[in-house]
This record gives sequence, structure tokens and C-alpha cells, in this order.
Amino acid sequence: MRKKALIVISATLMVGSILAHPAAGRDYPTKMIEIVAPMTPGSPTDMTARLAAEIAPKYLGQPVVVVNKPGAGGSLGAAEVASSKPDGYKLLTAISNFFALTVKTQKIPYDPSTLTPVASFTQLVNGVFVRGDSPWKTFNELLEHGRKNPGTLRWSHTGRGLGSQMATLLMFKKGGVETIDIPYKGVPEKLAALLGGHVDAADLTYGTVKDQVRAGKIRLLVVANDRGLPDLPDAPSAFDLGFQDAAKLNTYCGLFMHKDTPEEIKKILIEAFRKTYEDPEFRKGIIEKVGDEPRFGGPEFMSEAIKRSEQVGVPWLKELGLYVGK
Repeated sequence: MRKKALIVISATLMVGSILAHPAAGRDYPTKMIEIVAPMTPGSPTDMTARLAAEIAPKYLGQPVVVVNKPGAGGSLGAAEVASSKPDGYKLLTAISNFFALTVKTQKIPYDPSTLTPVASFTQLVNGVFVRGDSPWKTFNELLEHGRKNPGTLRWSHTGRGLGSQMATLLMFKKGGVETIDIPYKGVPEKLAALLGGHVDAADLTYGTVKDQVRAGKIRLLVVANDRGLPDLPDAPSAFDLGFQDAAKLNTYCGLFMHKDTPEEIKKILIEAFRKTYEDPEFRKGIIEKVGDEPRFGGPEFMSEAIKRSEQVGVPWLKELGLYVGK
């Protein structure tokens, strides 16, 4: 009799547990989803996130909103998502090299592995730009000027240890040029410094400044990855110029979620954002509004991209004295 009573109690507890905790993902999502953009408005990650937020509700059935939380090279926004409830309602938009490099240049109050990839949407087209009226028509001419005038060439970036900053620094170092690198808050500030003559060159993402390029206000000298840009065939890639290490620091922009998000919710998010990427309006927006190269990849793709950049970038961070993390 006692055994039968125990069985009844056990069964009752199991039913209660199921009612209190329904299968993860069965009703997800039931409310608005927030994407934290850890950079300033107008940055590539911000623009990509806002485009995704426009299209994704078609496949998620709920609104998606972007909230900017810039600071510390992206770590303030990442920390907010890492400390959030792992329920799929708060995501992070970030670049692969944030996890490969940036987090290793800071003492951060969270474990980067708390965040795991959802998908990649784009490959950023980063490069070195000069003013349209500058005397340097090629990157080699800029390097030659720098070698003849050591320690005087000034260039802007958004933060030491960021992937694009590292790629540009690698090219200058390999080219035998000692430079003065000056960090700025975001793209508008970097661009203003370049146009105002406060710096000689700038590390910028093509998609954010393509209007200025087309107007002749600034000129792209080199694309800091493994291939050139169809829009500007005269601008070689880092690989073309022999800077293989810099060319390996390719940067992909996408979404990340808390690693403890239930598996069923993870599957829903991955599938919904795959459909978002495949939506013609999204692809059109990436090309016309963001200006980067559409490049989809799932969690495994992003994880491998991070590992490849770590293999090249971490030794350089250590050599330059920028490495402080694991």
C-alpha cells in the first residue's frame, strides 16, 4: 500500500513539473525580442541588426527591437546579454573578431563563452581610406611615405584590439611603418577626423562610407581581407599585396545568444534568422543599405571563423602587449 502511495505521489509531482515547466520552445516566442547592438548607431553591426529586426518578425511572429549599448569595444552590450535570462528574448549583434580578439584585450566581468553564435549575416569589407585629395593613390605609396617619415603617419580606428584595427596595424607593421594610431568612439567620429585632416588615414568599413567614396571625398587604398571589392576593382586586397596574416582576419557580423538557451528555442532562432537572411528584402538591404558582402553561416561557421582569427591575432596581441585575457 505504501509503495502504491509513493508511486501516486511521484506521478503527481512529475505532472506538476510538466505543467509548471512546459516544453521549452513550444510557445516561443510570445513577446518582443531585443537585439543589443554594442556599437554606436550607424555602425555595421547596428545597421545589420536593424535590417534583421525589420525582416525577422515575419518568421518569428513577434516584434524585434534593436537597443544600442555602446562602450568598451562592445563589451558593455555583450555583458548585458551574458547576464540576461537564457530564454531567447535578448540577443547580441556582434562581429566574429570581437570574440576572437577584443575580449582578450580587456578585463571583462563575464565569460565570453557564455555567448554562442546564432548566425552570420555579412562579411565586413574593412579597409584603409584616405581623403579624396590626398597625395597617396595606392597603399604602397602611403607605406613609402610612412617609412620616409617614421612615427608621423596618423590613422584612426574604433579601438585597439578590434579585428579591423589589428588587420590595419598588421599591414603597417609588416610594411615597416611606425604609426600613430588614434581611437575614436565610432564611424562618424573617425570619418570626421579623416575629412577634417586630423588624421592621414582611417580604418573604416566600406558599407558605412560608400556614399563618401562615390562622391570622391575619400579613397579606398586596400581592402583588409582575402579578396577585393567588386564595386572598386582598383583597390587591392591585403592578400593581393602580400599581407597574408591581415587577410586571415576576416570579419563576419551576426547574432549571438546565451549558451544556456534551451535547445528548442535555439533551433527556432537559428531557423528564423536563416529565413531572414534568405528573404530577398534582407539581401537587398544588406547590399544597398549596409554595403557589406552578404554571407550566411550557422553556429559552426561562426565558431570556426573565431578560431581562425584567434590563431593569427592572439600571437600579435601578445607581441604588441595588448593581450590581457584568456
